[in-house]
Amino acid sequence: MRTEHAVCANLHFGSEEDSGLETVEFMIAPNPGQPARPLRRIASGGELSRVMLALMGAAAEAGPATLVFDEVDAGIGGRVASVVAETLARTAEGRQVLCVTHLAPIAALADQHLRVVKNVRGGRTRVTAASLTGDDRVEEVARMLGGPATTAAAREHARGLLGARRKRPV
Repeated sequence: MRTEHAVCANLHFGSEEDSGLETVEFMIAPNPGQPARPLRRIASGGELSRVMLALMGAAAEAGPATLVFDEVDAGIGGRVASVVAETLARTAEGRQVLCVTHLAPIAALADQHLRVVKNVRGGRTRVTAASLTGDDRVEEVARMLGGPATTAAAREHARGLLGARRKRPV
């Protein structure tokens, strides 16, 4: 992840006098020349997603067999989405990673791709999941790139993203 400018300051520990419970404030300086400030006050949704992914990636080194990321792509796109995708792919080496995403670069690097669809029928929500391979996967990644009216250009871009997955060094 592109964190060369991020600085993680010391964690601030405090105590609530009434209960004796400890509190922790994570401090971060996401840009050069800025002092570290509370993450909860300064981070956008995308920054929160990236910090959480970095923390989970670090925790993964301790050995959890399965990690779950629910919409870690919130508030990001472009180059940052590609960096998050690569980070997830590295995190998945030697363990199972389940990731809910709406971004094609993240979905394209997955070893397995499931399309999850929610439908409401008779006042009840039903969720279905289908494993995608081959042309179905190209169509889904293209849909993620360009919306419901999939174009030839979106399909070509999808094939490129999926091809890059196969060329990744292991």
